[in-house]
Amino acid sequence: MTILLGFLYAIFLSVISLPLVKVYQLENYKPKNFLKRVFKFNIAFGDKNKINFTNRLKRFLFCDFLLIFMLFFLIFYFTENIYINIAMIFVGIILLPLLMVLSHFLCLPIEKLVMNFYMRKATKKLSSMPCKKIAITGSFGKTTTKNILLQILSQKYKVCATPKSYNTPMGVCKTILENLTEKDDFFIVEMGARHKGDIAFLCKLVGADYGILTPVGKCHIETFKSLENVEKTKFELCENVKNFVVINGKSDSNLKLYENCEKKKYLICTNESFAYATGVQVKDLKTFFTLHIDKTKIEVSTSLFGKSNVDNIVVASALAYLLGVNLLDIKRGIESLKPIPHRLELIKGYAYVLDDSYNSNFSGFKQALEVLSNFKGKKILVTPGMVELGREQFELNYQIAKNMAKVCDEIVVMNKVNREAILKGLSEENFNEKKIHLATSRKEQTEILKKIITKDSVVLFENDLPDNYK
Repeated sequence: MTILLGFLYAIFLSVISLPLVKVYQLENYKPKNFLKRVFKFNIAFGDKNKINFTNRLKRFLFCDFLLIFMLFFLIFYFTENIYINIAMIFVGIILLPLLMVLSHFLCLPIEKLVMNFYMRKATKKLSSMPCKKIAITGSFGKTTTKNILLQILSQKYKVCATPKSYNTPMGVCKTILENLTEKDDFFIVEMGARHKGDIAFLCKLVGADYGILTPVGKCHIETFKSLENVEKTKFELCENVKNFVVINGKSDSNLKLYENCEKKKYLICTNESFAYATGVQVKDLKTFFTLHIDKTKIEVSTSLFGKSNVDNIVVASALAYLLGVNLLDIKRGIESLKPIPHRLELIKGYAYVLDDSYNSNFSGFKQALEVLSNFKGKKILVTPGMVELGREQFELNYQIAKNMAKVCDEIVVMNKVNREAILKGLSEENFNEKKIHLATSRKEQTEILKKIITKDSVVLFENDLPDNYK
C-alpha cells in the first residue's frame, strides 16, 4: 500500500509540475534562472511554447519522478498519522521547484557522460572527414550569414551546415553525426555563446579552418555582464582559427577586434576594404546593389531586405571568393537566396507581413523599422521589445520606441516586460495614444489586428518572447 501511495503521488506531482518543467527548459536547464522565474511567480502557462521532450528532458523527468517517489515512500512508510501525511503532500507541492533543482544536480553526472560520449563520437567522425571547417560567430546575423554562405558555396562545392539556430556543442555534434558525409567539401558551423570560453571550446571541438565574425554588440548582457566580456568571448574565434578570419567591419567592437587580431584577416563592409557594397536601393520588393570584391564589381539583386542583410551577403561572398568561388557563381548564389524564416521574411497575404520575430537586438530592430518605412500603406508594428540586455534594457527599449514613433501608424505592445519603457518613448515623441494597443496574449493580439488591419497594411512582427516572459 505504501509503495502504491508513493507511486500515485509521484505521478500526481509529475503532472502538476509540467508548467515548471517548461520554465526549466525555456531557461536552458539553468537552475539559478529557473528559480528566479519561479520565485517571481513567472510560470509558463501560455500556449506559445510546447515542452520539447528531448532525451535530456526525459532523463531529467525520470530522475525527478524517482526522487519524488523515494521521498514520499519513506514519508508514508515511517509516518502512519494521516494528518501528517496529508500535510506533507501540500509541503511537497510547495517544495516542488527545489526538488526539481535537486534532480537537475543528480542528473549532471549522467549528462556529462552523455555529452562526452557524443563529443568523442562526433570528433572521431569529423577527424576522418576531408572537409574544411568554417566557424561563424558574433552577436547579430550569425544564422543569416551561415545560410547565405551555404547557398553561395553550394554553387561550386558540396556543403553541410548546422541547421536552424543549432549553435551549441550538442547541436554541432548532432549535425556531424546525422548530416555530415564524406562528399562534403565544407562544414559550416554556427557558434553561439553565453559565457567566456564557449567559442574557444567550439573552435577546438570542430577544428575551425576559417572564420567569420559578424557584428559584435550588446547581446546576452545578462550572462556576459558587459560588452567587454562579449568582445573577449567572440574574439576567441580570431584566436583559434587555423587559416584566416573574415570580419564584418560594421560595428565599433569589430573594428577594435580586427586591430587586435594577429591571424591572417580580411576586413569587410567598410569603404575600400576587400569587399563592400554600394548603391543599395529597394524597388519592386527586391534589394539591388553593387558588390565590390578584390577591386572587381558586379551588379546583383536579392529578395532579402535590410542593409545588414546586404552586409551579411558581402561577408559571405568575400569568404566564398577567397575559397575559390568565381564572381558569376557568387552572383547566381545571391540572386537565388530565399528569405530566411522569421528574419525579415516578407509574407504576402491579405496584407503584407514582415516576420522578424527571431530578432531581439537594437541594431536589428532599427533595421527592421527602416525596411518598414520603405513600404507604402498603413504601417503596423507588433512587438514586446528587447530582452536579455541587463541594466540597459529599459534605456534601449525607450530609445527604440522613439524610432517606432517616427515610422509606425499603429503599434501593438505585447507582454508587460518592456511596456513602461516603450510607452515612455512613444509619449515623448507625442505618438497618438489611440494608436497604441496593449496585448498580453496572441489571442488578444489577433483581435486587435482584426480591428486595425487593412488591405494596404504592412505588419512588422519584431521579436517574439517565449511563455516565461509576461
